[in-house]
Amino acid sequence: MAVQNAFEQKKKAILNEIDSTQPDLSPKGTIDELCLPIIDLINSSADMVTTSSCSGRVSVFLEGTKSYNGEVKIGGKGQGGKWLYVTHDRGKVIGWLDELRSKSEFLLEISRNQDLVEKVTGSTRYILYKYEPFILHVKCRDFQVASKLYNEAMSCGFRESGIGSNNLVAIRINIKLDVPIGYLDEDSSTLKFFVGPEYINVLDSLSLNKFDENTKKMQALYEKIKRELLNKSPNSNAKTGVIPAETKEERRERKKKEGMERQRQLKSTSNVL
Repeated sequence: MAVQNAFEQKKKAILNEIDSTQPDLSPKGTIDELCLPIIDLINSSADMVTTSSCSGRVSVFLEGTKSYNGEVKIGGKGQGGKWLYVTHDRGKVIGWLDELRSKSEFLLEISRNQDLVEKVTGSTRYILYKYEPFILHVKCRDFQVASKLYNEAMSCGFRESGIGSNNLVAIRINIKLDVPIGYLDEDSSTLKFFVGPEYINVLDSLSLNKFDENTKKMQALYEKIKRELLNKSPNSNAKTGVIPAETKEERRERKKKEGMERQRQLKSTSNVL
């Protein structure tokens, strides 16, 4: 039996994780549905395998604190950092404030009072409204394959892309949105917004536009990889377009059956030997 090289062993392990019905290590616990077509397409190649992905999301995040050289700093996930709202679904962008109001452990206060802004200091924990676009990491067999994938991504407008160690290609685009919209009043455990509902509506509208742009870029990348790198029709599970050919439940059931069939074939082979 031929011995698999390091790339093939890594790819096999990753594909087994993707096929598993167990939650993955991401906060969401599953692959975003919009990523499935391009993931299946790339993984149909013998020379590439996806390692992580995000289809794009809107989030509202409360900054945490962290200690640096004996000094407490504000920012990032840190201690107390908390996702107040996250969605990868374009249809769930509008109305997040009402949902946060009904579910948050904090009180909410929306005010146009200038005094709120004047209370902001260097120790303030901001509430950040973010749109973060599609990102995909792909491990390649060698630098030649990585370079081809990188060049195709760049040609589709993913200008933040790069090649890291071990021929890992990070495919990224800069259509972000990152805006402070309030802060945490720690004395009263109140989330105080220094923008009103009208401005939040503007941010939501901007995010919807970015979702649309992001989806078009994903589609362009899919077509480019299919045409220039694979030069063949993808397998039946990698349907053209960003809409998956099957639901998550159908895909999970199919993968489970495929895994059981592989185990059956391996057992049959071992019995013959």
